[in-house]
Amino acid sequence: MGLFNRTKTIVEAKLNAIVGAAEDPRETLDLSYEKQRDMLREVQRGLIEVTTAKRRLQLQLAQLEASIKTADDQARQSVAAGRDDLARAALERKQLLAGQEAALEQQVADVQAQQEKLTAAEARLSTKIEAFRNQKEVIKAQYSASEAEVKIGEAFTGVSEEMADVGLAVDRATAKTQEMQARAGAIDELVASGALDDVSASADPIQGELERATRTASVEAELAALKGGAVEAPVAGTGR
Repeated sequence: MGLFNRTKTIVEAKLNAIVGAAEDPRETLDLSYEKQRDMLREVQRGLIEVTTAKRRLQLQLAQLEASIKTADDQARQSVAAGRDDLARAALERKQLLAGQEAALEQQVADVQAQQEKLTAAEARLSTKIEAFRNQKEVIKAQYSASEAEVKIGEAFTGVSEEMADVGLAVDRATAKTQEMQARAGAIDELVASGALDDVSASADPIQGELERATRTASVEAELAALKGGAVEAPVAGTGR
């Protein structure tokens, strides 16, 4: 039997290890508490039954005591009446009832002892269960707090990973923005220098030549006008 019990314990331990990962210790504690409460209720029911049995025995004992007193009174009355035969019958009945009384008193004493033992056991068990209940609630609160911390930590881990991805996206966006700004600056510079105009003009070589010839003729005409003005200016100053 000892080997069987050890094997059973080992098997249960292994099964508990398998399901341990999915087991909520708070539910396990509550289940254990309920089992202890069931045990306490069993003890209390036994205590009620023993107390009830003692009360019945006490009632029977009281009836026997009343019957013994009645038999004693009858014996006295019979002696007073000169009926020794009735007195003997009454005394015999009294002795018989007295024997039953002694046996019943012993039964009451035995039941009283059982009651006292159950009362003491019920008190000890109640104290232990109450202590377990308090410890259970503390452990459950600690577990819930730890569980919340783990969830918060996991949330922060997820946020950190997400922020790392966001940081990479921001870096890429910043790089693209700087690239676009550089291109915009280059285009502005080309527009200001007229290089883009030349590029657009080079699309039609003939038109470009005509525009350059026109610009050259205009420049030469303006230059000649400037030179003519510069020659005439001293003559006007001499009064000629």
